[in-house]
Amino acid sequence: MKSQNVKTNPQNTPSIIFRPDVPEEQVQNGPTLAEIRQRAFEIHTERGGIHGCDLDDWRQAERELREKYNKMNDGRQKKK
Repeated sequence: MKSQNVKTNPQNTPSIIFRPDVPEEQVQNGPTLAEIRQRAFEIHTERGGIHGCDLDDWRQAERELREKYNKMNDGRQKKK
């Protein structure tokens, strides 16, 4: 996983800064941070772009994507 530092942006909310010099591990059994970030943004916009629910959006995105990956992995295990 890439090394990360937490900094605050102008709105004083934390943002994670990834260091490109540290290689990111490939996650085979679950969603990547990029996938979670994208889905969380989709949830945010589906909700009308109301601010203040970013943690809830992130957790919902993680939950949805983990369920998706679990279903995919279950299907793969049954075929073996």
